[in-house]
Amino acid sequence: MLIGNTITSMRIMITGGTGFIGYHSALALLDAGHELCLLIRSEEKMRGLFGDRVIDYVVGDVTDEKKVREALEGCNGVIHTAAMVSIDKKDNQRVHETNVGGTRLVVGNAVNMGVTDIIYVSSVTALYNPKAKILNEHSPPGTANNAYGKSKVACEVYIRELQDKGAPIHITYPGSVIGPDDPALTEPHVGLQTCLKGLIPMMVGGSQWVDVRDIATAHCRLLELDLSPGRYPLGGHFLSWSALGDALGSLAGRRMIKIPVMGGVMRGVGRLVDSINAVLDTPLDIPVTHEAMVYASNWVKMDDTLAKTDLGLELRPVEESLRDAIRSLVEAGHVSVKEAGDLIS
Repeated sequence: MLIGNTITSMRIMITGGTGFIGYHSALALLDAGHELCLLIRSEEKMRGLFGDRVIDYVVGDVTDEKKVREALEGCNGVIHTAAMVSIDKKDNQRVHETNVGGTRLVVGNAVNMGVTDIIYVSSVTALYNPKAKILNEHSPPGTANNAYGKSKVACEVYIRELQDKGAPIHITYPGSVIGPDDPALTEPHVGLQTCLKGLIPMMVGGSQWVDVRDIATAHCRLLELDLSPGRYPLGGHFLSWSALGDALGSLAGRRMIKIPVMGGVMRGVGRLVDSINAVLDTPLDIPVTHEAMVYASNWVKMDDTLAKTDLGLELRPVEESLRDAIRSLVEAGHVSVKEAGDLIS
């Protein structure tokens, strides 16, 4: 929090602190001298990530109001990153309860308890409209077909209602988040893992890649600066699929095979995979769904101008983010040394 020209230490509650964005945001805040209280589901996982750096925490779920209020006690800042992602239709109700219900409990209670700085971490899914020319802070809530997407749109509507009433909430919208030290294997890293097999789908479109450390910096500055409540896209660098193949090939020092495919074909394959997953007890573990292929073949660019002007955010080069992400994936055993090529040698 900025008082005069001095940044004072804050006590910040974080949900999803053992997830990718939450973990790196927590590290950045600890490095900046702030105090944290994490709402976590696993103390063992938290200790494996933070060691003894985190002193205060509450073991509980975002759907448990008693635990949420306990974690919020005495805090003047909140970052709500926790969300459930699942393509399994059996999880649809839990996805809604966790994402929509949890957001109402965490953010709603934070507002009612007088927390002065709140960040809700949304998603490009909450803004996505295939007919839009650009996604920015003025974009309306998007359209979505699956349970996760619908839950993020519903959260978006709720948070904007609170903002309209004057609640001190910032919303951030990360694009495809990559970088080092992913506690799990998040979807963008699964995409990199697949591309490093050497086959790059050559279709219209592409994606925006943003470094998790840049998102953490943005979150720090949103909490520390005296800004009116706002909405901040954090899309990152846009790369067409051909440009991504070139970048990965250059980093790894090997040739990537580019396979021409039609976007419509890949969207059809995504629908087929969705239909198969609907009848399986365990969904297929492949990064292909209809929604994913819609984004991949018809990405709508996100405009990060507001974050750059309000926060002074400078995005690190995408080659640095890709390099550090891949090296970390090798260390975690998700990518082979051969696939990483020159990045390891």
